[in-house]
Amino acid sequence: MEILYKSLDNSQEMLLHSIIIQGEMDMMKIDSQVSDIISKVSDGYFLTRDEILFLLKINPHSPDAGFVMASADAINRAASGNKAEVHAQIGVNLSPCPKNCSFCAFAAKNQIFKEKNELSVEDITEVALRAEADGANAIFLMTTGDYSFDQFTEISKEVRTELKPDTVMIANVGDFANEEAKQLRKAGYTGIYHAVRMGEGRETNIDPQTRFNTVRAARGAGLLIGTCVEPIGPEHSIEEIAEKTLIGREMRPCYSGAMRRISIPGSEMEKHGMISEYRMAYLVAVVRLAMGRNLVGNCTHEPNVLGATSGANLFWAEVGSNPRDTEVDTSKGRGLDVRSCMEMFKETDFGMVQGPSVIYSENNGP
Repeated sequence: MEILYKSLDNSQEMLLHSIIIQGEMDMMKIDSQVSDIISKVSDGYFLTRDEILFLLKINPHSPDAGFVMASADAINRAASGNKAEVHAQIGVNLSPCPKNCSFCAFAAKNQIFKEKNELSVEDITEVALRAEADGANAIFLMTTGDYSFDQFTEISKEVRTELKPDTVMIANVGDFANEEAKQLRKAGYTGIYHAVRMGEGRETNIDPQTRFNTVRAARGAGLLIGTCVEPIGPEHSIEEIAEKTLIGREMRPCYSGAMRRISIPGSEMEKHGMISEYRMAYLVAVVRLAMGRNLVGNCTHEPNVLGATSGANLFWAEVGSNPRDTEVDTSKGRGLDVRSCMEMFKETDFGMVQGPSVIYSENNGP
């Protein structure tokens, strides 16, 4: 271009500049349908399935996609008062799980963990107290799908007595019915994490209806629901992503979000590879918009800066077992600690909620 300019007079050069600038402006114009969708969310309305699909079809590296991500970030910051949370998840046990979720390191068929292993109640309590002291806004206890429910509630009661009375405890366990839901409430739990996952019933040995029944039982016992569109891989269609997004919204959760599938070595899912953090960040934005204007929480996992600038304000710190890790203790592998998660949020100009979770609260919902 510099060589071409040398052969032009001033008027020609100015004309060429204006053509280039106008061309760049035309390239940066946002599709009117995208603008209309963002305005609809801003005005307090929910998106339809077709509108969610429209967003999912956008080229993720286009100006339209950038506008979607920036809009989701702005809406999320407005809803949360520009505050983020870090929840600490403690993996209680390891075992070859008969639920055989293809994407999970615990699946018996994946042969990652061939022996049973679990943390003592003393170890769980020590880790929980450390997370609480570091500023975690909620403590999650997670088990494999076949772990003894009675044993879980007994451990939970002991941990509960050691934590501050207002510390929020969340259960991330297998499916359960009405009576078990009441037991969780009595054990000191505020809520649960539960999802109808990508490929449920196809890539898992769990009927999707079983997952719905658990959510219904939890709600009936007064437990709050956290969920996520997960675990997403390149093998999943945008139609299924939209379906799972809407299923999550129908749960009336206190947060949703998006998580990518992490490849487990030797698993049948490994051949598909993984989506990038950038793609996941875009999906986080779409899910955030689909959940409506007012929801205070939106998550992404694993923690990353892109997600925090695209509509996520909830990360998890992890210790103990982890369904995405081949290490017995994920703090030596993929898991981050509370302070590392907080630093990521601070790098994206979020303030941190101090004390108990605001996301897991009765007045929060889509």
